[in-house]
Amino acid sequence: MSLFAISILLVSAIFHTAWNFLIKRAEDRYIVTFWMVVFGGVCALIALFFTGLPPREMWGYAIASVCVEAAYFSALSYAYRDNDFSLVYPIARGAAPAFIALWSFLFLRERLTSGGGLGLALIIGGLIIIGANALMQAQTSRIHMRGVSIAFFIAFLISIYSTIDGSAVKHGHAVSYVMTMFALVPFALLPFVFRRYEWTRIRRVLLEQRVQIPLAGLLGVLAYLMAVFAYSISPLSYAGAVREISVVFGALVGWRLLNERLGKMRVLGAFVIFAGVLTIALYG
Repeated sequence: MSLFAISILLVSAIFHTAWNFLIKRAEDRYIVTFWMVVFGGVCALIALFFTGLPPREMWGYAIASVCVEAAYFSALSYAYRDNDFSLVYPIARGAAPAFIALWSFLFLRERLTSGGGLGLALIIGGLIIIGANALMQAQTSRIHMRGVSIAFFIAFLISIYSTIDGSAVKHGHAVSYVMTMFALVPFALLPFVFRRYEWTRIRRVLLEQRVQIPLAGLLGVLAYLMAVFAYSISPLSYAGAVREISVVFGALVGWRLLNERLGKMRVLGAFVIFAGVLTIALYG
């Protein structure tokens, strides 16, 4: 991969970790996630006045991606309700490259090099370390098993929408495609939010988080726009893996800023994943 693509993905990973951190700190994470998506959609709509809409043949990709993204945001909010940020985030982001590599092989006909295969093996090894350590620390495995399961489900959703978007932008028009997708996502989340919460509570959360929510929305749009642009100029299997440098940032943020117990084994697991990402970047 080019240094340019890797640099874009590194900045994208920093932005992605930042908006996940803002959601984790919130009390009503589901509502905050909804408002974040709404503000991201507003930013996207404004951008569309300058970029224009993508070609008609890309709309099917966008609608499919929006449906998966809505499920992703809902699952992410649920996961952060009862589980450590430094557990959910590394597993969810770290497992995604393995899924993406599989979908890229099956549907995009991409082939891994030996270095790429080694990188994916390291990522899986890091996930095993983190997940096993969480279970050993628990007095009962029920909550942690649920957290690990949700994290893997989130990884699966990430891989699906990443593959859809990666396929779409191979034909160009990455910016207009991403903006169209973000403009549509709030409409997919509306039924879930208003069926679960009253408007007075939804409005109160917005007023209480009137700085954090717009910031998270902007960071979310920028993070994914950068990632999808990298998908358009690099093999998806590798770009999707390099993006997951964010797992290291997420583990460290949970430890340093949220006072979550990290432990030596989680640190080791996070850095094994990081080594796998770097291996793919350098030798994939």
